Amino acid sequence: MKKNSLFLLVLFFLSVTTCFATMQLGAPLTLQEVTKVSEINKHPDQYLGKQVLIEGLIINVCAARGCWMDIASDVPFEKIKIKVVDGEIVFPLEAKGQTARVEGIVEAVHLTEDQARSMARHHAEKSGEKVDLSTIKGPTTYYRIRGLGAEIN
Repeated sequence: MKKNSLFLLVLFFLSVTTCFATMQLGAPLTLQEVTKVSEINKHPDQYLGKQVLIEGLIINVCAARGCWMDIASDVPFEKIKIKVVDGEIVFPLEAKGQTARVEGIVEAVHLTEDQARSMARHHAEKSGEKVDLSTIKGPTTYYRIRGLGAEIN
């Protein structure tokens, strides 16, 4: 009886620690201060080329290669894309809905109208969503973080 109780107790602690394990991807995080996604979105030029640490809910992950994920902002309906070099880091699809801390460099992506439409079409095909390409008019710029390392809880 004591052996069974001890076994169950050990099994319980192992399952609890497994549930709360942190997945480390890429380089270890080095920054301590978290920058709010809303601050990056509000003043992107102040952060261009700078290394930042963000934290938030993973709301989408690339289903094809795991090469990007979207992190929700602290402000409703805002997000930021984390993009990594294909194969260097692979974000698992199961990470969607979990919390992540990501360290990386803020960068601007400048697209012509044709490039923006092509990217929107590609994203829609991969995610199964519909997109109205007529809403894309002229060149566009968006901001993202080139991911260097991440911790997913």
